[in-house]
Amino acid sequence: MTSNPASLRRSFLPLVLDVAVPVGSYYVFKDGLGMSTVAALGWSSAVPAVRTGWSAVRERAVNGMAALILVVNVVGVVLSFVAGDARLMLVKDSGISSVVGIGVLVSVRLGRPMMTAGMKPFLVKGDLERAAAWERLAQGSLRFRRAEQTFSVVWGVVLVGECVARIVGVYVFSVDTMVWLGNVVMVVAVVGAVVVGGVLAVEPMKRMLRDEVSLRSGAGAGVGAGVRTWCGGVSAQGD
Repeated sequence: MTSNPASLRRSFLPLVLDVAVPVGSYYVFKDGLGMSTVAALGWSSAVPAVRTGWSAVRERAVNGMAALILVVNVVGVVLSFVAGDARLMLVKDSGISSVVGIGVLVSVRLGRPMMTAGMKPFLVKGDLERAAAWERLAQGSLRFRRAEQTFSVVWGVVLVGECVARIVGVYVFSVDTMVWLGNVVMVVAVVGAVVVGGVLAVEPMKRMLRDEVSLRSGAGAGVGAGVRTWCGGVSAQGD
């Protein structure tokens, strides 16, 4: 099965804009244009910030997560320019992960797992039967709700852990090293969250959804067969 090129572009564009462009532009500004480390970091952060703001304007709606990331980004850049500390600018990126991670963990505590918004469309796939099965399981299955919460817990813990690892790295390695190494840590953390979350939550929920759909489909087929049998019996008696 071939992937839709447009879908692939939509999937990889945020990765390019938020990771590849800032890293590449940092070295261009610093080594190519001779900017200071602080100035190069500041200008290389502009693309993700502008993209977040433009998304809000284009969609005419404020996404809470995107707005939070934009605010942390802007405040971090401003404070770093004032302090003149390049390491503080790198810590700012880690602060985004920690704020989001803590927010995800708090959402689990409040009974509204934040990561469900991204996971549900992936599992339901726009299918009405799957959507109905999700609602039934969410209301009647403790195992399903625990798996849903587990997915958000995994992401929350991984994001907070990534924050700690990057902050340690900022003060252990040079700024030039952490510009690219910080993104490596981020990618490894995301891949780890996808794998662990998939094993502990996504796959079990996928099986539960499939079983629930099959159960309802089987029950519906049984009722239909019973009705046909009854109708056939009545018809035979009439003959």
